[in-house]
Amino acid sequence: LMAYILSSFNTSDKTIDVFKTLICAGVNVQNLVVHSLKDLPTALPPGFTIGAVLKRENPHDAVVLHPKNTGKSLDTLPDKSVIGTSSLRRAAQLKKRFPHLEFKDIRGNLNTRLKKLDEKDDFSAIILAAAGLRRMGWESRVSQILGPEDCMYAVGQGAIAIEVRAKDKDILEMVSVLHDPNTVLRCIAERAFLRRLEGGCSVPVAVHTEVKGSQLYLTGAVYSLDGSDSLKETMQTSIASDNKVEERVDEWVQRVGVTANNMPGPAQDASEKLGLDLANLLLSKGAKEILTVARELNDAR
Repeated sequence: LMAYILSSFNTSDKTIDVFKTLICAGVNVQNLVVHSLKDLPTALPPGFTIGAVLKRENPHDAVVLHPKNTGKSLDTLPDKSVIGTSSLRRAAQLKKRFPHLEFKDIRGNLNTRLKKLDEKDDFSAIILAAAGLRRMGWESRVSQILGPEDCMYAVGQGAIAIEVRAKDKDILEMVSVLHDPNTVLRCIAERAFLRRLEGGCSVPVAVHTEVKGSQLYLTGAVYSLDGSDSLKETMQTSIASDNKVEERVDEWVQRVGVTANNMPGPAQDASEKLGLDLANLLLSKGAKEILTVARELNDAR
């Protein structure tokens, strides 16, 4: 596990020291699981929790062009150019933003998708997570980073989570120092937003979060599959606190699957409430209807 962490991510000395301590102490590394946070459900199975959320990489999506299109962007690609993506979220937003392009499913891991792009003429470009390309050492393949005006990202995208058993308090204590406070608060807000909407990979839900001073900003949106119907709103909350951490109790507090007892509880509560409030605002404007239709159409495909 430590070798995987060190070889794959831009880790700090603190991260290295924690994993050395865990292994030297004889901790069974099968008690820890490393995930991309965006792949973890907002409600974990009973008995499990996210014990650490590491500092987030660039959460945005990236355009990888076919070699014949070097120097172009999505704006300048010819009409009817085919863009590969397996994400309903990406396709819905990009169909609306770039109506001159066509979008087609592409499946497989990063290696497989890049091979399909390079060795055939089926796609003019594909869309991938910038963080995944960076972690694989393939940043040179990135032709364009898509900002929030083009394509907002998935909940938790770019963040790494360490899942542990909730009852393993000693391990929770050790891994908790890996929490990046800003990433934790942003992701709690995002996960609360998604959970309230009852969303997932089968419907197009997108977010963008930012911390400015003591304010946390959350933008959230839902889309129809073709991007023609959408709702998008932004809200903010104060995450200022007196730096008091959670009182130690037998059952530590989880917020949308995240346990961060070494961080101020009020800031976490405010972040979770922000996500719930924004979701409720969109639901009051018809988000449930948009997502229900999107889910039904996707299931029928």
